[in-house]
Amino acid sequence: MSQFLGTHRNRLDAKGRVSVPAAFRAALRRDGDSHGLILRPSHKHRCIEAWPTPVFEALATRLQGLDLFSDTHDDMAAALYADAWPLEADKEGRVLLPEPLVEHAGLRDSVVFMGLGRTFQIWEPDAADRRRAEARERARIGGLTLPAGASA
Repeated sequence: MSQFLGTHRNRLDAKGRVSVPAAFRAALRRDGDSHGLILRPSHKHRCIEAWPTPVFEALATRLQGLDLFSDTHDDMAAALYADAWPLEADKEGRVLLPEPLVEHAGLRDSVVFMGLGRTFQIWEPDAADRRRAEARERARIGGLTLPAGASA
């Protein structure tokens, strides 16, 4: 699976369209995806989460492991699916961001795409800067490391 890497800034036009960074479009193509994305509001941050369709669909498998009539299932299903928007990029690599997601993230004329490996996020630029700084500081203070693997 390709990875979404880096932080990229692009202009949001008056109609709510923005170009997905070329590196992210290339990652989608490498995985055989035709730019299909699921966008949803993050339930942790004021940003938009962008999921390649196959990665998002894999969540359904995990959700099926929960009791269908449990509060946990209902809450997770509502959090994941109720505000999700399937999108396809046009031939120029642009997507139209739904207005409820633009409002949720506080986007204006410029946005930041932040790679997170399997997914990426779309942020208001100043909020993205704060989030990256916060994440680095929490990792430093917490002494966060990854376990060594056989290939490390």
